Amino acid sequence: MSDVTIFAPSPTLTVTVEEHDDEPDIHVHAGGQGVWQARMLLRLGVSVTMCCSLTGEIGRMLRHLLEDEGLTVAGVERPGKGSAYVHDRRGGERRIIAETGGDPLARHDLDELYGVTLREGLASGLAILSGPAGDETLPADTYRRLAADLHAGGATVVVDLAGARLDAAVEGGVDVLKVSDEELASDGRIDDDSAAGIMAAMRRLRKEGARAVIVSRSPEPMLLLDPDGFLEVTAPRLEVADTRGAGDSLTAGVAAGIARGESVREAIVTGAAAAALNVTRHGLGTGDPDAIAALRSAVTVRQLLDEAEAGMDQPVTGHVSPDGLAALAEPAEHPPGGAPSGGSPRAGHPETAESGNPR
Repeated sequence: MSDVTIFAPSPTLTVTVEEHDDEPDIHVHAGGQGVWQARMLLRLGVSVTMCCSLTGEIGRMLRHLLEDEGLTVAGVERPGKGSAYVHDRRGGERRIIAETGGDPLARHDLDELYGVTLREGLASGLAILSGPAGDETLPADTYRRLAADLHAGGATVVVDLAGARLDAAVEGGVDVLKVSDEELASDGRIDDDSAAGIMAAMRRLRKEGARAVIVSRSPEPMLLLDPDGFLEVTAPRLEVADTRGAGDSLTAGVAAGIARGESVREAIVTGAAAAALNVTRHGLGTGDPDAIAALRSAVTVRQLLDEAEAGMDQPVTGHVSPDGLAALAEPAEHPPGGAPSGGSPRAGHPETAESGNPR
């Protein structure tokens, strides 16, 4: 039994061409949102079972790559075309050569993957629901059903989703929802990127079924809303190599803390540090655990008094160090099956160096 189960319906075979000593340098890895989350969890010392479809020859290769990284793979093998891409980075920017989201899941394959995920998620007690490579891979309502059934069995549910999949998961009930301000805007949940507008959307998401909501809003600090109110979390700004995967590292860091019994208010500090370090690297979902631990002390937390609830013109704030986070920890209100609990990455311009606040 692993510490965390990840629902990753369609992992992606990634082929990236770089240049080293004036020669092409070709890298082949498993990728996709759930894989990047799993990779960071492993770096943080958390064991992971990945529940996924493994399609055709790409799927057979992905199984070997995932298991070689140390993941337990609960895969549903099927014929067809799997998700894959080929990118060329030799010019310094990522250029798409070819990519495909793969074939949608057939009904029987989806039923089998659903059952495998429910079995493994209930055994772990903590499940992350991540998005597919393509919009047509599986119905959005799958996320509502999974969230509801995992909760009914006593598991803690973390999601990093947007659009119809976000709506469905929240309807099913989740312990932690991570989303970016850009995704909220794209979904029509906010009209602008003001803090007041984002906080209003977070309140609505709480009412709809998300116990805790994390919104990343690069280059601004991220926001957290839980039963005790709002926090503003600022990570250190580091030099950017690749912004992709920062949001998934944030989600993984939060999940790692929850797996160790932390509240979301404690776990988000590790998540912020993991996201900050990830952008300094070309490997997505990677980072040295000692460096992440050291960066925790550079994460600042500020408690915000909800203006809408308090009837005030300006938020009342206070700074809190990571060592003082226990004072902000949630009370004894626990979700079913575990301790109180706290994707997709957005590409940014590498010269902004706003790495501490991931999308």
